[in-house]
Amino acid sequence: MQRSITYKNPLAPLLYVALFALYSSLSSIYLFLPPLLAVLFIVYANALKKEDFSLVVFIGICLVIVEANNDYPLFSTIMYFTLAYKFIMPKIEQNFNCNSCVKISYSLLGYIGYYLFLLILSEIFLLPPPSVNYYIIYYIVIEFFLVSLL
Repeated sequence: MQRSITYKNPLAPLLYVALFALYSSLSSIYLFLPPLLAVLFIVYANALKKEDFSLVVFIGICLVIVEANNDYPLFSTIMYFTLAYKFIMPKIEQNFNCNSCVKISYSLLGYIGYYLFLLILSEIFLLPPPSVNYYIIYYIVIEFFLVSLL
């Protein structure tokens, strides 16, 4: 594959998507591995902020993989993350001063907000309500530490 010398975007995100597909399949088998929903939320928000369309597409592919492994409706994470980026994240950044408070709220927003979004979708479209397990608390704590590294 030839690339123009003026086109400087690397092809490494394709490798990252393949590695994430492998990790996501492992996380559906081993429950102690978090699905990285909050990390994808932060990376998606940063890609939208930078207006990097190719990165948004690659993260969208990763989100579709998460939806397929967890039996979520198709494109629901992309819809939720976009709505949260446009309407909820500016209010959080405006009201909190400490950086760690913002990051913990993003981790909570990634999981609890998405659960509430799925609950609303299930009521609107008469789908079965999403199930809740107690691993979500563990996932929020683990991904808070991962998000704080970003």
